[in-house]
Amino acid sequence: MIGKHKRRIRAAKEDAQLDITSFMNLMIVLVPVLLMMMVFSRITVVQLQLPGLSDTHSADSIAQEQLELLVSNSGLSVYFPQGYLVTEIEPVIGEQDSLQHDYASLQAVLKQIKQTLLAKGVEKQDITLLMEDDVPYQTIISVMDATRSYKDVVAASVVDAELFPNVALADAPAASVLASASREGQ
Repeated sequence: MIGKHKRRIRAAKEDAQLDITSFMNLMIVLVPVLLMMMVFSRITVVQLQLPGLSDTHSADSIAQEQLELLVSNSGLSVYFPQGYLVTEIEPVIGEQDSLQHDYASLQAVLKQIKQTLLAKGVEKQDITLLMEDDVPYQTIISVMDATRSYKDVVAASVVDAELFPNVALADAPAASVLASASREGQ
């Protein structure tokens, strides 16, 4: 009699099946929701050239002159050749009444410089960004993007036209150095 009792218990355990239907329904709903919420990011590598300690420039060659862009929270200043102010670009009122850099004006100035150099037969591709200490990271990235290329229409399609793709970063000099260099150039 004991043997029959053990057989009934084993038979009952073998007949039990795992029901995962509700779990599968949850996964069918959860996977698309998680995929829609996932942020797709593109990671790119930008090669930077740091300015050398002993840069020697020939004063006669315009191709060797430095194009510099001073980036501060109060605006952008374009210098070409090194130390001579071309223009200052004041920030504009952007979204939510906050001051933002005017990247369109920056690209317009850089396009004029590029066209002037090309008219003289000079193919210049490098620019040095002089950054002040308190410039936010996103501003640095936006300025780098604005100086490297701009959107242009060629043959009814929008393409990225090249401005100055070789970007070098440097610390901004003291304000008194820039002011004296601007006065000397005028």
